[in-house]
Amino acid sequence: MDTTTAIARFDEVRADTERLAAPLSPEDQTVQSMPDASPTKWHRAHVTWFFETFVLAENEPGFAPFQDKYWFLFNSYYEQVGPRYARPMRGVISRPGAYEVGDYRRNVDDRVRDLLDRVDEGTFAKLAPTIELGFHHEQQHQELLLMDIKHVLSLNPLQPTYAGLPAAGDGTDRLGWVDVDGGLVEIGSEGGGFCFDNELPRHQQWLEPYRLADRLITNGEWLEFIADGGYRRPELWLSDGWARVTAEGWEAPFYWRQADGEWFEHTLHGTSPLDPGLPVCHLSHYEADAYATWAGKRLPTEAEWEHAARTYEVAGNLADRDSFHPRAAGPATGGLRQLFGDCWEWTSSAYLPYPGFHPAAGAIGEYNGKFMSSQMVLRGGCALTPPGHTRASYRNFFPPGARWPVTGLRLADDGRRA
Repeated sequence: MDTTTAIARFDEVRADTERLAAPLSPEDQTVQSMPDASPTKWHRAHVTWFFETFVLAENEPGFAPFQDKYWFLFNSYYEQVGPRYARPMRGVISRPGAYEVGDYRRNVDDRVRDLLDRVDEGTFAKLAPTIELGFHHEQQHQELLLMDIKHVLSLNPLQPTYAGLPAAGDGTDRLGWVDVDGGLVEIGSEGGGFCFDNELPRHQQWLEPYRLADRLITNGEWLEFIADGGYRRPELWLSDGWARVTAEGWEAPFYWRQADGEWFEHTLHGTSPLDPGLPVCHLSHYEADAYATWAGKRLPTEAEWEHAARTYEVAGNLADRDSFHPRAAGPATGGLRQLFGDCWEWTSSAYLPYPGFHPAAGAIGEYNGKFMSSQMVLRGGCALTPPGHTRASYRNFFPPGARWPVTGLRLADDGRRA
């Protein structure tokens, strides 16, 4: 990557964030509907803060922050940078407003472009990894921006839409299985392109032969789980999961609602009758694990998922700007479908460091390593994931009780069956 390429990529990523925010009013962009979600304008400001903090601060001649308090308001979790405003309270910050955040973005954009126009080759070589990290960091927040506003709009009794139109589900085919040879395999980034630090170091791992379902589980299949008392049978659930079911009254996936005996699903393109042919989404890890137990199967480990996915092109329903929602798997191919896109896929693997992992020095090292506790790994990407952002080795992670991300499941099984 040279400076010309970096500027073009910078402009592309930054513009995409603004395109995603464009359908939203200033009032929409200020709401924080739960502690796990952030206001749209906060996402827009935080990713700008990232470039200001990690690119401009140490490299721009005569650097001064755009606004002193912004470093406090828009820092997320970087303790070494300084104090930050409490995450659950982001929605009470009515000022700066959405338009003022736009001023902040334009100011930092101009300064980053100016820096890249002027920087010498040696300095750019040192800066380039951080700039590229900034691109992927902003893409993560583009996905989160959509997930968060989906929750905001779901609470409005007027049932407002964000954008997009429904995509009809195809007739659901029978679930198929793909055998995968085990053995001593290599897991982790192969190099040759960007990766996050948690995808390293590449290492060997032994896998027994296994099978993966050829597609994601559908809404129709999940209805069978509900009809068989899936949310009322403690023997199917992990202990922590059953505690959440009983404490929070779970009866169906997040965003499902029943009226007059019919199920409806809230999406970014509105609330519509449940389509049985589409992948079930917005599941917690607890729900995915309970379904697998009910089906007599299990969730794949992250190593199994990655080993199987490496032979497939990174393509699928990613960055769906038509429906902003998972789509049906399509006809059987004899191989694995929906590996990339549609829904992030829960694995049975806890989010832990790979053997030999060491976080980077300084505040940037807080990006991933500090969260390697009480989280579960997901793989593949979803319908809201920007293109070019995911790959076979990409490790996403959420707490096992999280239901607001676009998360689904693929079943796994042991060995070859006749």
